[in-house]
Amino acid sequence: MNYFRLGRIFGINVHVNWSWLIIFGLVAWSLSLTFGQIHHEWPVNLRWGMAMLAAILFFISVLAHELAHSLVAMARGVPVSNITLFMFGGVSNMLQEPSSPAEEFVITIVGPLTSLFLGGVCLVVGAGGMVIEAGSLTTPAVLSQLAPINVILTWLGSVNIMIGFFNMIPALPLDGGRIIRSLIWAISNDIRRSTRWTTWLGQGIAWIMILSGVVTVFGVKFPLLGGSILNGIWLILIGAFLNNAAVTADRQTLIEEKQTIVQVRSIMQTRVPIISSDTSLGDALIRNLSQPDGHTMFVTDGQDVVGMVAMQDVKKSFSGQWAMTTVGDIMTPVADLLYVTADEDITEAFERLQKFDMRHIPVMFNNRIVGLLHRKDVHQLLQLYSDPGL
Repeated sequence: MNYFRLGRIFGINVHVNWSWLIIFGLVAWSLSLTFGQIHHEWPVNLRWGMAMLAAILFFISVLAHELAHSLVAMARGVPVSNITLFMFGGVSNMLQEPSSPAEEFVITIVGPLTSLFLGGVCLVVGAGGMVIEAGSLTTPAVLSQLAPINVILTWLGSVNIMIGFFNMIPALPLDGGRIIRSLIWAISNDIRRSTRWTTWLGQGIAWIMILSGVVTVFGVKFPLLGGSILNGIWLILIGAFLNNAAVTADRQTLIEEKQTIVQVRSIMQTRVPIISSDTSLGDALIRNLSQPDGHTMFVTDGQDVVGMVAMQDVKKSFSGQWAMTTVGDIMTPVADLLYVTADEDITEAFERLQKFDMRHIPVMFNNRIVGLLHRKDVHQLLQLYSDPGL
């Protein structure tokens, strides 16, 4: 799995992609240096303590943004499976598309509004009138006059405002792209056409960001961005992420235009390796030693499939406990698994695989796991239907 389960809020499972830990570490490290430069009198433990607290609050802010999407969607009858936080933000995994342009607009706009609201509150509480007097949100002149908790709130306020405006960039899968799609959808009355146009716009913006990042790396300065190598690298990474998401959405729309519904059951794998939940990790390793880390097995208890386990989970477990620890102790239970249904449209299943960067996903039918859908099999189908000659 590329994520771990954090918990459950308002009936929604919250997952965290491992890439988020990279951002968490970078934010904490960067802030500890920044706080040290602004407040020379702070001891090292205070700098790191405030930096870690700020990173956690940043994490909560992104979660609040996604919760706003999810709660409004659920209130309007759109089911939400879970929220996953990853390197560039988060995503609310809705089990179906909004039924109308107005519904998509409302569900989408509430996310940026939440970030802007949180940003405003943090700035008012943290710095108050000093922000206006200084003419900037986070200048050293302002932050150097504030107490530790006020420094954090002021920084958090400016970051949330940036998150709110960044998400309004008109490129899928950002909120701005979805808002543009809802507006085009309302005019054209065709969600597929509006998605195509929005993905083309997103690709254009992504390539502008990538090219801007490249020239920034070589010293060209842009307003608001400056000319540092780090800023250029960030632009390239974000542009590449947006371009990949746009290409994926475009390819999915092509499939929808060219095919009748293809159900998951038609390409899922039903011959999946199984292993008993009471098998020791030592035995599991011996039986599957030649298998790669991505090799996944269904875990059974009697006749029922009760979870999944990957070889990487077995290998990373402490070797000294292999004789006493069973597969059932380390498996991911069925209740915690992301899944698709056997009669689900393959385009919806592909979107879920893409969102969570998963190699495969279990297939459920009548509340039982009946197979495994592999990403490579879906890609083959995508390439088939995206061939212009078809």
